[in-house]
Amino acid sequence: MENTITQPLLTSYKLGKFTLSHRVVLAPLTRQRSYNNVPQSHAILYYSQRTSRGGFLITEATGVSDTAQGYADAPGIWTKEQVEAWKPIVDAVHAKGGIIFCQIWHVGRVSNKGFQPNGQAPISSTDKELTPQIRSSGVDVAEFSPPRRLSTDEIPHIVNDFRIAARNAMEAGFDGVEIHGAHGYLIDQFLKDQVNDRTDRYGGSLENRCRFALEIVETVVNEIGADKVGIRLSPYADFMESGDSDPKALGIYMVEALNKYGILYCHMVEPRMKMGGEVCECPQSLLPMKKAFNGTFIAAGGYGRDDGNNAVGENRADLVAYGRLFLANPDLPRRFEVGTPLNKYDRNTFYTSDPVIGYTDYPFLEANGDA
Repeated sequence: MENTITQPLLTSYKLGKFTLSHRVVLAPLTRQRSYNNVPQSHAILYYSQRTSRGGFLITEATGVSDTAQGYADAPGIWTKEQVEAWKPIVDAVHAKGGIIFCQIWHVGRVSNKGFQPNGQAPISSTDKELTPQIRSSGVDVAEFSPPRRLSTDEIPHIVNDFRIAARNAMEAGFDGVEIHGAHGYLIDQFLKDQVNDRTDRYGGSLENRCRFALEIVETVVNEIGADKVGIRLSPYADFMESGDSDPKALGIYMVEALNKYGILYCHMVEPRMKMGGEVCECPQSLLPMKKAFNGTFIAAGGYGRDDGNNAVGENRADLVAYGRLFLANPDLPRRFEVGTPLNKYDRNTFYTSDPVIGYTDYPFLEANGDA
């Protein structure tokens, strides 16, 4: 067995009031198995399998309201039924000594009328329509309805939806929330100048484009406490046609603004994940954002064991989030520890609705791993 002292990923870390036993984080992963937007009992096993004592987990993106949805069977946290359905999932993680945050989101224009209440148009910072995209399955095409630009006086209502979602997450027993400000969804649609074409106080200058995100951070912090709040950002990503002309300036502005609120962590996607799915070589780095941010910095995007260890060892990240590798290897920290080969993930079952296949049937090293 390898000496764990040589692996920075497997050292303990103080995440605010939480003591982590290692730095391998379960990244938020949309799985589309929450039928009718309600978390299901099979998610209890899924999250429990990926829990280790002192491990940190972030849930799949969870809708803040009935206008927040853009994917079939993605979970929500705006109804009492949804809150109740999350409770046994959270309890199972806590029973194994894990820490779990709920990632809360609004998809904005990455939706269509079929997902919206009364068949209305999706809402966004803009009325620019998103071009149809090949879904992650590589087979069918996602069609997006033309969005409706939010009026200035509607924006506080959306901000309030995030506040209520954060309060609901606390009621469900979560240890905190991660605000999803990445990957071309609603918050990113305000942040990025390729999308945001507003002329009010939420558009134009960098300060104005960041206003919506920071108002959400402020209201969530005021509701549940800064020590329970993280945010995910992807300044370099072009996912869902949401690029920015100066991603470095955007990233640094955001982390410096976040410092004023004293939030627990900033979770940022590596520049090499420009289009969301595949790693590309690029000269940009998250290091300027890491240096500018006062809290815990989580890096994500295409990491394996060795470069994850390097990132922590070289102080380029405090924690590293793993998505596809953790999906396929429920005992990923253990596998990193013993240096064993990893299960290969099956992309074809990432977003299917089967409650077992591609979800809870990936094997453990030890036979009793999911007990």
